[in-house]
Amino acid sequence: MKYTQAVGEKSTIKLSIAFTEQEWQDAINASYIKVRGKYSVPGFRKGKVPKPVLENYYGKGVFFEEALNLLYNNHYPEILRNEKDNFTAVGEPELDLEDMKAGEGVVIKAVVPVKPEVTIDAYTGLKIRKYEYNVTDADVEEESKKILASEAKDQEVDRACTLGDKVNLDFSGSVDGEKFPGGTAEEYDLVLGSGAFIKGFEEQVVGMKKGENRDITVRFPDDYQADNLKGKDAVFAIKVNKITEKVYPELTDEFVKAHAGAETVADYKKKVRERLERNMADRGRDETENSILETIAKGAKCVIPDAMIESEIDKLVRDFEMRLMYQGLKLDDYLSYMQMTLDQFRSQFKSQAEPRVLNQLVIDKIVSEKGFIAEESEIEAKIAEQAKSVDKTAEEYKKDMKPRQFEYIASDIVITKMFDFLKANNELYAEGAEPAVKKTAAKSETEKKTAAKKPAAAKKTADAKDGAEKKTTAKKPSAKKENKE
Repeated sequence: MKYTQAVGEKSTIKLSIAFTEQEWQDAINASYIKVRGKYSVPGFRKGKVPKPVLENYYGKGVFFEEALNLLYNNHYPEILRNEKDNFTAVGEPELDLEDMKAGEGVVIKAVVPVKPEVTIDAYTGLKIRKYEYNVTDADVEEESKKILASEAKDQEVDRACTLGDKVNLDFSGSVDGEKFPGGTAEEYDLVLGSGAFIKGFEEQVVGMKKGENRDITVRFPDDYQADNLKGKDAVFAIKVNKITEKVYPELTDEFVKAHAGAETVADYKKKVRERLERNMADRGRDETENSILETIAKGAKCVIPDAMIESEIDKLVRDFEMRLMYQGLKLDDYLSYMQMTLDQFRSQFKSQAEPRVLNQLVIDKIVSEKGFIAEESEIEAKIAEQAKSVDKTAEEYKKDMKPRQFEYIASDIVITKMFDFLKANNELYAEGAEPAVKKTAAKSETEKKTAAKKPAAAKKTADAKDGAEKKTTAKKPSAKKENKE
């Protein structure tokens, strides 16, 4: 086997893999042994038909496809090992038969998607927005009351419903006078203000009383998942069957002793504040790191192969499917309800996948250039920290760890080092404290002073129905979470 390579389009490598006539015939013979049981010829037992008879009965090419697969599977991994310093494959190649001549063997063409080279304008000396969040007394009060929900009781009321009430409804929706799938239900419980229904629906239910009927009109968004409902006006006939409100107990010392493990309300609120402050610190750190990455990525250039985009979409779809499973739903059922094909569903994630891939490539580039690594002592220290959090010794903890967990810890250490470096070598500013652009002597005296533009904040979406709830930037893994095997 010999091969040559050339640079292809859109971050691909073109391999031309030539096999001798002997290698080709050996592959044909191996294919015959492997697949002969699939073919039958009158007068012979299945699996016992001689090779020449099968070739005469089904044609000379009967074993070609399997022979090519065998040659590829047996030799492609060797090529990747030989070329590991020259390129990194990021997906399966597209295979084709380039040449086949009697007595001269065959040539297979493989177009391999490879990890692209990234150029970055700069990743130090930049002005980058940082994010900080403070915990207020109001935040603590609101969070402290959430524990009361565990003992709250539903109480039916005889009044007009308001936001926060749970209403039991019958409803039937129609577009252009025709009912549509998923638009009709009886005795449906809806918490007003939850945002569970299309915008405008819940707001128009507010003020209705038990037994009241009302027709309301809402408009489906232009980007709604179901094509037949996009941008359409829908009329819902509604009847309120029942209205209930939550009745909460008092937050007292006795209550927190029984339900929160605190001695007093003051002690409980102190713990709540500490937890909120940790959460806000984590949020600020994550959003600042996303902001750093977004700003650097704006000056990054590379041609991303389609295989990397598709692979990232695969991950996003799997994540969404897992979230559905936690709710007791299957992806096929969800797609049926939303009247979407799998391809349409996957296409929703493309806008997220592209920047996520680019950001990961930027991370890899910076880590490689700066030579960040996870030292053995650092990995051991992180393992000891995690072991302590679950009341185990490091040795006990390591016995239960899988190889992937060690890799994850090492990756977390490297990413932390990278962001520590970027934070120390860029100018981070808080909202409202944007640094001014420095003027140079070469500029005209009449030139107006301009302020540096604020980098766009990392955008988040939270629409569980379209599966777009993840950030569009690569996120540093949490040290206490494991990668899925």
